[in-house]
Amino acid sequence: MPDQPRIAHVGVAVPDIAAALTFYRDVLGITPGAPETADGATIVSLAMGESDIELLSSTDPASPIGKFLARRGSGIHHICYRVADLDRALDACRASGYTLVDSVPRIGAGGRRIAFVHPGSTAGILLELTE
Repeated sequence: MPDQPRIAHVGVAVPDIAAALTFYRDVLGITPGAPETADGATIVSLAMGESDIELLSSTDPASPIGKFLARRGSGIHHICYRVADLDRALDACRASGYTLVDSVPRIGAGGRRIAFVHPGSTAGILLELTE
């Protein structure tokens, strides 16, 4: 694990992953990862150097991605930072008064432990933390 936090991925909500993949595959030449499902969404990762783009499409209108798409349409949903110690980062968030969506880590895409920090306490950006 790196000592310095870094961007793990940027989550982009799209209504149709197949349509969105066209740009990444045909223009940028990126081979998409295998689709995964988590939190009522289909997720396809696209490796971009040390970070990924995650295309997120709703499989359930009541899911976080379904609600986001209904309210805002396509666009950047969240930024995920990789940290050396997720539990320590969450403790620091609590101590500093940040509002956590996930008070304890849970398993996300790729089997990684994740937790979200509410955008109301992070200048309007939904942040995901992972190890």
